[in-house]
Amino acid sequence: MFGAFRPTNVNLGGLLWKTPWKLSVTRKANARSRLKKVDAVIEAVRASGVQCASLARALELPKEHEMPARDKYTVFSATSKGYRKGIHKVPKWTRLTLRTNPKGF
Repeated sequence: MFGAFRPTNVNLGGLLWKTPWKLSVTRKANARSRLKKVDAVIEAVRASGVQCASLARALELPKEHEMPARDKYTVFSATSKGYRKGIHKVPKWTRLTLRTNPKGF
């Protein structure tokens, strides 16, 4: 009853995933390094001479050092207060390209 696998009370949040409200310093550093690795891959493909539509789209994206912190760690959300939410609230955010946002947001 009081062991490691005890059920949680519904009024305390139930059995939901607990997502922190802001990114930790470590998770921010990992996100930045992930962006840098993607930039390196895009640059290597460009340097190899391959031409394709997806590479053209990837070259239009801002690089990690060109992005403001606001775009690195938050994304546009029409339903959120202030129209921004933490990038870690997006499902599968480590696998998606979330570098661009609507103009003005």
